[in-house]
Amino acid sequence: MTATRGTRALLGVLFLAAATVGAWLLWLGWDTDYTVDAETGASSGPYEAWQVVGCVLTLVLLAALAATRLSPWLVATVMTVAFTAAWGWQAASTDDTGLWAVGSVLVLVGMAAGSTAVSLVARRVGRRVAGRPS
Repeated sequence: MTATRGTRALLGVLFLAAATVGAWLLWLGWDTDYTVDAETGASSGPYEAWQVVGCVLTLVLLAALAATRLSPWLVATVMTVAFTAAWGWQAASTDDTGLWAVGSVLVLVGMAAGSTAVSLVARRVGRRVAGRPS
């Protein structure tokens, strides 16, 4: 039994969405605590720099690998929607100021720009390496 091109694309999209949400869970989803400086009273967090760097590197790898099998535009759309939904769901459930909506827009714009750029570059590089025209 062979899968059709559409079936493979659908499975790729579902896997990419799950992997994107998984990257969020692995690096950021578990950390909801803010750090308060005892001297100044200033709070920071909930994420540490290493968590964000790890998440970004994981997402870059996902986008680059996915672009070898799926359209870069599809990769960017799926990753943007999946990550923004995961981030926004947690932010909305823990924020009582309403600023989570602003954060969600910023995450959406950043994910859209980053995943589009990475997937387009990965597709172009992949085609050059394989000797196919861009």
